Amino acid sequence: MANIASARKRIRQTAKRTARNTARKSRMRTFIKKVETAIESGDQAAAREALRIAQPEIQRAASKGVAHHNTVARKISRLSARIKALATA
Repeated sequence: MANIASARKRIRQTAKRTARNTARKSRMRTFIKKVETAIESGDQAAAREALRIAQPEIQRAASKGVAHHNTVARKISRLSARIKALATA
């Protein structure tokens, strides 16, 4: 355990930040799962709507530094490609 006040404060700050980042990452995953569930159901309109709701939440994870911006771009791109493929299937 840290003895210096600034080190104790840093430990508290890290714990808060870790909890916040974990919640953000979990929220992002939940939204992605909702989109994937809609895709698997085969309903393109529902999948498109789920992605429209999920996209800002996923991008927020990148802007807050929880996920890398290229990872976020790749996930959104692949989800939208899968939704677009529903029309031809």
